[in-house]
Amino acid sequence: MRIVVIDGMGGGIGVALVCKLKELCGVHELLALGTNAIATEHMIKAGAVRGATGENAIQHTVRTADFITGPIGIIIGNSMMGEITPAISSAILAAPAERILLPLQNEHLVLAGIEPMTLTKMIDKAVIYIKERLDQRR
Repeated sequence: MRIVVIDGMGGGIGVALVCKLKELCGVHELLALGTNAIATEHMIKAGAVRGATGENAIQHTVRTADFITGPIGIIIGNSMMGEITPAISSAILAAPAERILLPLQNEHLVLAGIEPMTLTKMIDKAVIYIKERLDQRR
């Protein structure tokens, strides 16, 4: 199974996802896709087997993913201070993969009905969900 982690900015959320996925899900192909080189580099150092950077790399790679994970902003064009282009968000939404997104909220995005929780708890829930889905597919 191919698990793709997408992040931008400094890659901190992606790093946390990669570390936890590597720990709980083990041998699956774990790829890091960053909107910038710093995010990609940090996710690779955290344990992703390969990584790529930028709009074209993301558009191309998500087509082959079984799971895509990252902050909810990856499906919202022009989010993350403009690092997520409309082409990136469209490619992620069009990909055949299952998307497991962290419901990060800010003053411009409120997800009504979602209980507030720490980022660590969101990451734990996302990784446990992916692990359960991987176990079902075996």
